[in-house]
Amino acid sequence: MRIAMVSEHASPLAALGEVDAGGQNVHVAELSAAMCRQGHEVTVFTRRDAAGLPDEVTTPQGYRVVHVAAGPARHVAKDELLPHMGDFATVLCDYWRQDRPDVVHAHFWMSGVAALLAARDLDLPVVQTFHALGTVKRRHQGKADTSPRERIAFERMIGRESTRVAATCTDETDELTRMGVPRSRISIVPCGVDLTTFTPNGKKAARKFPHRIVTVGRLVPRKGFDTVIAALTHLPDTELLIAGGPARKRLGEDPEARALLEQAERLGVADRVRMTGQVSRKAMPEILRSADAVVCVPWYEPFGIVPLEAMACGVPVVASAVGGLTDTVVDGVTGIHVPAKHPVALANAVRPLLDDEVMRGSFGMAGRDRVVARYSWDRVAADTVRVYDRTAAVPEAASLIGEGL
Repeated sequence: MRIAMVSEHASPLAALGEVDAGGQNVHVAELSAAMCRQGHEVTVFTRRDAAGLPDEVTTPQGYRVVHVAAGPARHVAKDELLPHMGDFATVLCDYWRQDRPDVVHAHFWMSGVAALLAARDLDLPVVQTFHALGTVKRRHQGKADTSPRERIAFERMIGRESTRVAATCTDETDELTRMGVPRSRISIVPCGVDLTTFTPNGKKAARKFPHRIVTVGRLVPRKGFDTVIAALTHLPDTELLIAGGPARKRLGEDPEARALLEQAERLGVADRVRMTGQVSRKAMPEILRSADAVVCVPWYEPFGIVPLEAMACGVPVVASAVGGLTDTVVDGVTGIHVPAKHPVALANAVRPLLDDEVMRGSFGMAGRDRVVARYSWDRVAADTVRVYDRTAAVPEAASLIGEGL
C-alpha cells in the first residue's frame, strides 16, 4: 500500500522536547517505520521550517520525508500556521497528481484541513488522527488557549468529511461523538512504544537519594510539573528528575523552567529537583529505569506516550485519570490513578510504591506485559492498516472546507 502521511507541524525528523515537538512527532516517525517494515511505502509530508532543508529525505527506516514550502522557512508556532494551509494543500495536490497514494493519513487538525483540500478533486480516501481536540483544550485552558478561534469548527467539519477517524483512546471517541462525528466511522488505534529501545534490562541513570521519581515532557503548564514539585514536600527522602524542554544550556532562558525552579526554591525542595533539559531518545530508557515510579499528572492528555515507555521499562506509573491515561495505565495493576492538580493525593499514591519493592516489581511486570500485548508499533501499524482497508474514496471530499485559506 502507498501511504501519504500529512503532519504539518510535527516532523518525524525533529528533536523532541522543544515547544511543538513531542508525542505526535514520535507517533508519525514510529508508525511510518513500522509500516515500512510491513512492506508498505510511506511518504511523510511536513512543513519546511528551516532554510536549507532538502526537498526530500529518505530515512534509515525506509520512509521518505517531503518538506513542503508553505509559509516562511523558519519555525512558526503551530497555532499560527492555519493561514498557510492553503499553500500546503496546493503542494500536496500537485504532488499527488503525479505520485498518487492509496490512502492519505492526516495528523492533527490543520493537517486535516490541508489533506482534505488536496484530496477533494483526486478522489482519495482520508483518515484523520487528531492527536488533540480543540474542545478539550478550550475546556481546560479557557482564555489561555492560543488555538485559532476557527479550530473547533474546522475539527467538526474534518470529523464529518474524513473517510474515517482514527481516535487514540476511548475518551477521544466520546468527545468526537459529542461533536457530531458518527461513531460508526471512528476506530480506536492507540499510540505505541518501541519495545526494543524501552526494555526493563539495561543501564540506569545514577541517583543521589534513596528514592527517585521521574516526570517527562515539554515544559508547558498543562503537564502538571508544578503538582509533582509540590508533592515532593511530602516525600522527604525522594529526588525528582524532570526530563524535557530545551537544551540544558538554554533552560535558564525558558520561562516555565524558571517558574518551576522558583517554586522548588520557595517550597524548600530545590536541592532535590533536577531538570535535565532535552533528552535524546537513546538516553531516555536509562532515565526511566532509574525511577521507583514515573509520574505523569497533566491536567489533560490526549494520549500520552511516556506512560507506555515507562511500562515498557518495567517501571510503575502514577498518572492523572484524564484522557488516554485512563486507557493505558490500569489502576491497581500497572500503576495508580490520581486526580489532576492534587499534590497531596499524588504524594499519597507515590509513597506506597517507594516503600514496597514487591509492589513496584508487580506493577512493573504487569506494565511490561501490557505494552508487549497491546502497544507495540507493529501491532499499532497492523491496526492502522485495517482502518485503511475500510476506507473508500469519497467524491467531493472536503466540500464543507472553505477555500479562503
